[in-house]
Amino acid sequence: MVEQQPAGLRVLGGVMDAYKRVFVSGRAAGLLSPPNPVRHSGFELFVTVGRIDRVAPDVIALTLRSATGGVLPAWRPGAHIDVFLPSGRQRQYSLCGDPANQWRYRIAVRAIPGGIGSREIHESVRAGQRLRIRGPRNAFALVDAPSYLFLAGGIGITPILPMAQAAGARGRLVYLGRSRASMPFLHELPGAEIRPDDEYGISDIAELIASAEPGAAVYVCGPPPMLAAAQRCRFRLDPTGSLHTERFSAPPVTDGTAFDITLARSGTTVRVGPEETALAAIRRRLPDIGYSCQQGFCGTCKVRVLAGAVEHRDRALTESERAEQMLICVSRAAGDGLVLDL
Repeated sequence: MVEQQPAGLRVLGGVMDAYKRVFVSGRAAGLLSPPNPVRHSGFELFVTVGRIDRVAPDVIALTLRSATGGVLPAWRPGAHIDVFLPSGRQRQYSLCGDPANQWRYRIAVRAIPGGIGSREIHESVRAGQRLRIRGPRNAFALVDAPSYLFLAGGIGITPILPMAQAAGARGRLVYLGRSRASMPFLHELPGAEIRPDDEYGISDIAELIASAEPGAAVYVCGPPPMLAAAQRCRFRLDPTGSLHTERFSAPPVTDGTAFDITLARSGTTVRVGPEETALAAIRRRLPDIGYSCQQGFCGTCKVRVLAGAVEHRDRALTESERAEQMLICVSRAAGDGLVLDL
């Protein structure tokens, strides 16, 4: 007896076959389906690396100036820029300089073990080199509040530093790290509470958040366990305040179910596990596919959806874009499978 496929999969297979006839093997394939599905949008410009300073054993700070010698686009605390590396890779870095100085940007890059992008910057980028950037953009904006508590962990100080300086007397900054030697920009934070683990032990995030004034805006940037602790306790301790977090790594997949993705250009199918992203699964077949933030806001991994329903989890696409596109770093299938223009 021949086993019948579910109706949904038969429909997806039919769409895939039709797509391949027109977009892959047809005469118009090169025009209708260009080889690079990544679409870029936003303000782009070239900058020159003015200087590179080592601000911690594994952290360098890069000062960037306009390649044309003019002023740079204005930005507010919490903003980041997209940096296109010499290899073509794209990464996001928080601006950690002075927003009032439109003649230069400053970013800081920690060398992450196994980190391809950070290693390239540490080993390949030199003073005087030209880089292409996009932005600034802000997904971690400083809201108006009667008071602020800033918690920064390690390299998480980069977006927090200009925030704390802008907040002035209304803000309290607690800076956590492994040791003072590992914590960049200490000399720029004379009013901060410096709490390295080797002197104070591991800090209790709930205890620190409990010390915020009623109605305070709490900003947290650091490693995932620090963010998770803040999210667990913030509103239980003070429902009148607000919590704002930013992470430098992909968030874990929650409430995910397994599904299939058909890569229309090759006809291959990959299985996405319940605890992995579509991007991670696709990279097993297409290791060079473009991506960057892995958090659903930069748009680098935007891909056209040819069939199937999408559960959108991004923070970037408009409603009209969501009708036919998805960000594969965070969004998932809302059914059994998807056919993507890859």
